[in-house]
Amino acid sequence: MSRYSSIPPQERLPAWLRRPIGAASSLAAVQEVVKQQRLHTICEEGRCPNRGECYAAGTATFLLGGPICTRSCAFCQVDKGEAPNPYDSQEAERVAEAVVALGLRYVVLTAVARDDLPDHGACLFTGAMAAIRRRNPLVAIEVLTPDFWGGFPLQSEAIAAQRQRLAAVLAAGPVCFNHNLETVKRLQGEVRRGATYQRSLELLAAAQELAPQIPSKSGLMLGLGETFEEVVEALGDLRKANCQRLTLGQYLRPSLAHIPVERYWRPEEFDGLAAIAKDLGFQQVRSGPLVRSSYHAEAS
Repeated sequence: MSRYSSIPPQERLPAWLRRPIGAASSLAAVQEVVKQQRLHTICEEGRCPNRGECYAAGTATFLLGGPICTRSCAFCQVDKGEAPNPYDSQEAERVAEAVVALGLRYVVLTAVARDDLPDHGACLFTGAMAAIRRRNPLVAIEVLTPDFWGGFPLQSEAIAAQRQRLAAVLAAGPVCFNHNLETVKRLQGEVRRGATYQRSLELLAAAQELAPQIPSKSGLMLGLGETFEEVVEALGDLRKANCQRLTLGQYLRPSLAHIPVERYWRPEEFDGLAAIAKDLGFQQVRSGPLVRSSYHAEAS
């Protein structure tokens, strides 16, 4: 049983976080195709509040690697456990078929952490990108990746392997490379089990070194107990890693088994952080209570 299961929500959901799900027709169309192709989307797995809006705009975020993540982050609704090995080799083709069937113009590919795979899931991204482009080379593809870390006992070997996996994904030519920092430095161990603050910053910096023509992007959830000063510090650290795009959104607790919300940040606080981020040099900032990693991703 989760150690959070006995902790009740600390306050009623504020009015600014209550949002209609969106056009039923758009939701139904995407859900039917996803079901037919036996796929997963983070939009559905994570119950994203913006999925109706994104579907209607011709955007969707596919979750690669199956529905089970090999890490156990305290905030995430995706199921955790031992992922099946090998992965579904036909998944990429089915994703591509879904993209065509739905007439999508902008696709975000993300994945569960597959620490069980030799390349930690890099092939999931390269395979899906290739399959989509065989059918429609005009579809814009953004990737939201895990950190591709692990598998080697020596730090130097692990770094080299991580860069090799990252380089393979970047060589496939996504229009944007996204890797989320998720939270401030102090809360990383509690929130992102299996990932680290420094490792994520180094991945983002490496992406810019390897492919400076591809914009890099990252995001933070607010409401986990971070302070304003800690958020600003994280924004500064992202800029030092040459991260160019930013998303800031409110963490919403998926269930009593997940880490509780410490507080709800107000819309005007998100606006203030957006102004700071722009002053720091971020080229694109999406900041608001309901913003998620892929929110308005197509509007680059």
